[in-house]
Amino acid sequence: MAPRNVSEVNGHRSKNGIRSNEWVRKRTPGMSPIRDSNRDLVLELLRRNQPISRVEIARRSGLQRSTVSSIVDGLIEEQWVREGSVVKTERGRRPTMLTMNEDLLLLVVDIRPTKAILAVVDLNGRFLDRAMVPIIADPKQGVSLIAEGMRNLQSHFPGKTWEGVGISLPGRVNKITQKLAWAPNLPWVGFDIRGTLQKALRMQVELENAANACLLSEMWFGHMEGIQNAVLITISEGVGAAAIVNGQLMEGAEGLAGELGHVPVSDSGPRCACGQVGCWEMFASSRAVLRYLQEERKSKSGAPTIQELLNLEASGDKAARAALNRQAEWIGRGLRIVTAGFNPELILFVGDITLRWDDVGPIINAELTKRLVGGAQPRIAILSDGEAARLRGAAAVLLQRHITFKRTSPIR
Repeated sequence: MAPRNVSEVNGHRSKNGIRSNEWVRKRTPGMSPIRDSNRDLVLELLRRNQPISRVEIARRSGLQRSTVSSIVDGLIEEQWVREGSVVKTERGRRPTMLTMNEDLLLLVVDIRPTKAILAVVDLNGRFLDRAMVPIIADPKQGVSLIAEGMRNLQSHFPGKTWEGVGISLPGRVNKITQKLAWAPNLPWVGFDIRGTLQKALRMQVELENAANACLLSEMWFGHMEGIQNAVLITISEGVGAAAIVNGQLMEGAEGLAGELGHVPVSDSGPRCACGQVGCWEMFASSRAVLRYLQEERKSKSGAPTIQELLNLEASGDKAARAALNRQAEWIGRGLRIVTAGFNPELILFVGDITLRWDDVGPIINAELTKRLVGGAQPRIAILSDGEAARLRGAAAVLLQRHITFKRTSPIR
């Protein structure tokens, strides 16, 4: 990206449209828990109802107008929010409408075992541009390719300000070291992805497991108002999971909680990349259904991609349908782990399996019903665009950590 002059934006220096990392870290710690909560509420009401006036935010939130004005002024100063048009009224002061700042953009990346999908996202979760780069075994070279792809995306948006980079990963991130600590399908464990990318792009970088990121995406951009207990299952090359329990994202002592794909569901089967036999991932993942298709056809050659298998099934191919049904049965069986361990009110699915949900959903539901430990059966829903969910999740991770957003309770 061609360098631009250093400029002063609302008192915060930015070079090449990149916000100061030091300011990102230091701007919120002095706030009290009550003010944090009020700030979250104001921001959420604004984001979901924009354009909206200060008066309307005060009415909907129940907060004093002076409190709302103070919070909004701070959000404007920090560049999250901007003032727009003035609305004409029959009497009284004309309110100024507020929106999220469309000139503040995020870089996000969904890293998978074989590729990385890059995107530019605005504060409303809209995708403005995308790109793809291959993932290679050497992490240093792989991160270099990602950095190069992101710089290219930045060059498409001259004059914009960049908040930072959010990354969705197929493994668990140690929240203490901020390094990939567990990733059976990606040989980058222990490499400083965050530090390397921060140095290359001179921006704040935030990492999160893909399943956690997807769940955060639903909390930030989606429709989870009032949901306090939910589990999200990702079905792709592997099987991942994330959970909110009593309104809080479950992380574990080091951020490694949620590897349900590596919980044994059988005493036999193919050996998993984690070294064990019988992992749920080896029976319920996209790799598993491709293996089932080869077994149905009694062939070890010419294996299709997952998209080709789904297309075959949709066209009435009996072997593909049998393979997909078998995968659905194993997904349903594994949900006993989910319901017994977390007692969720909602189970969300994201990934390849959702593309044929009309066929496989009833099978998964039936298996869940048979194996329910007790209590009410949780509702099952899908996120049909898994790629978008993981990318929005990377954006949500960045926003949550930079804005201190924590809200999961219902709002109006």
